[in-house]
Amino acid sequence: MMWEGVCSDKEEPSMGKVAFITGTSSGFGLLTAVVLAGKGYKVVATMRDLSKQEALLHEAARAGVDADALIETVRLDVTDSEEVARVVADAIARYGAIDVLVNNAGFALGGFVEEVPLEDWRQQMETNFFGLIAVTKEVLPSMRERGSGTIVNIGSVSGRIAFPGYAPYAASKFAVEGFSESLRHEMAPFGVRIVLVEPGAYRTAIWGKGIAAIRTSEASPYAGPMKAMMSYSQRAAETAPDPREVAELVGRIADARSPRLRYALGRGSALLLAAKALLPWSWLEGAIRRALR
Repeated sequence: MMWEGVCSDKEEPSMGKVAFITGTSSGFGLLTAVVLAGKGYKVVATMRDLSKQEALLHEAARAGVDADALIETVRLDVTDSEEVARVVADAIARYGAIDVLVNNAGFALGGFVEEVPLEDWRQQMETNFFGLIAVTKEVLPSMRERGSGTIVNIGSVSGRIAFPGYAPYAASKFAVEGFSESLRHEMAPFGVRIVLVEPGAYRTAIWGKGIAAIRTSEASPYAGPMKAMMSYSQRAAETAPDPREVAELVGRIADARSPRLRYALGRGSALLLAAKALLPWSWLEGAIRRALR
């Protein structure tokens, strides 16, 4: 794994620390909440729909985590800036600090650029990018004043290399990359660590939901490429590794004293990023086109 040794022997004790996580009703967010609670963090697990909290509580019980003591579920829509401000302020007031912020809330929107309504583009950016900024801005003052804290932004390999049919998602994740780089420079003098986790394909519901939301028709000029892209995505999802790898990595980063900026992980991710860095673009472009035929 690319991330082995991320913490080496330089870890900080986690007992009594507070983690604030967005998007914990499923996938990476749910599993990260359980991992951090298992390490002794008090976890503020936020989600847009609290009726979905049972999946998180069930997973915590299965992992032997005392959810009553260590996990607090809170409703939060990251696109509602007033709610974001209220929920973050309440968490800091009750627990004294947020030691780790995990910006995980997001979704994947599929479709070819010409066929994706502008409103869908805005919704993608509002959740994946502006929602992330809103939560981060509310947490930053407390971390900066204390001179301590870790912010983990769940990006994607799609924020480093884009595929056809997922331009809205890729655009949102590319934006998270640039934001995180700038923020890391800004926060370094204050002792606040900014980290990007960039998963490839994992067995989560995000890609299935993205495919289900695609708007197209048999008469579309993109029908053939769209069918190939959907087939490729489905094959990748069926053979993808366990998403607990991502949650465990975030757990290690949370305790690391000096984490690096980027952690890409997932089957083929390292090879893909190396190819982009080393090969002529025309070669990489041709390989992607062949894979999607």
